[in-house]
Amino acid sequence: MLTIFRESDLKFVIYLDDHPPAHVHVFGDGSVKVALGSENDPPMAVRIRGMKTSEVRKALQIVAEHRAALIEKWEEYHG
Repeated sequence: MLTIFRESDLKFVIYLDDHPPAHVHVFGDGSVKVALGSENDPPMAVRIRGMKTSEVRKALQIVAEHRAALIEKWEEYHG
């Protein structure tokens, strides 16, 4: 597990032995798995576990802002 960054009390993680499609795991009071999407598709919550809706929205907003860097990191570790 590699912590990519932290923002707004959220931790954004990529697992090194994870599977496609490109996604990140975001941890706060709960967790959300966020698919990074493509140029035409925005990031999307795939699985939510115990995270408040407002926190999920914040996580999606942050992922959207950092999407290019997150995809770059995903490709660096997963090819």
